Amino acid sequence: MSTSVKSVKNIVPLLDRVLVQRIKAQAQTASGIFIPEKNVEKLSEASVIATGPGITDKDGKSVPTSVKSGDKVLIPPYGGSSVKVGEETYLLFRDNEILAKINE
Repeated sequence: MSTSVKSVKNIVPLLDRVLVQRIKAQAQTASGIFIPEKNVEKLSEASVIATGPGITDKDGKSVPTSVKSGDKVLIPPYGGSSVKVGEETYLLFRDNEILAKINE
């Protein structure tokens, strides 16, 4: 049975999963010429789209995810589960796989 996801809003992460989308690099020279993406090193910066409610620890206490929708985070260059919605690609990571939160 094949299902198609029409909107990223239909994806709700479970437990401590975090749905992110890599921030696309736009490198530009001083004179304003854009460098094609294939020549730019892949960034590990992403925007959090959605988060799961968290997990329950061994004592039965709820442990929420450490990030929320809209946060910018650093993710590992490899890993995560890829989810394609239309032409866009998203990644699902566990909360403890997120490397850092970027404060602006």
